[in-house]
Amino acid sequence: MSFVKDPRVDNYINALPAWQQAICNEVRDLVHAADPDVVETIKRTVQPYFVLDGNIAALLSAKDHVNVFLYDPLVEDPEGIITAGHDNQTGRQIAIRQGESINAKALTAIFRQIIEHNRAGGWRKLQAAR
Repeated sequence: MSFVKDPRVDNYINALPAWQQAICNEVRDLVHAADPDVVETIKRTVQPYFVLDGNIAALLSAKDHVNVFLYDPLVEDPEGIITAGHDNQTGRQIAIRQGESINAKALTAIFRQIIEHNRAGGWRKLQAAR
């Protein structure tokens, strides 16, 4: 799959240990595969973000895991891959540790749902309409 890579995101990922690089690259590929119009950028000085009509996700490496921040508290998680922030008002996260596999099907479905919500005006608008 081909997509436009932001060299700043490459720099962020390439500075990580190999196991975190693998996780970040897989998440990056999945979010771009969810929709060809996804754009990657850097926000907050160094943090990789994936956007399309609003934030979709962000990556943040930690000592023993990689966080994938999901910017939509309305998104469904039928396979239970979200690990934290279940009661957060603005988003949730998935912590992926060394040696863990990514449930690509479930994560792609979450990305697609966030994108759908963004294209409909964002989760805040959808939440207000409920």
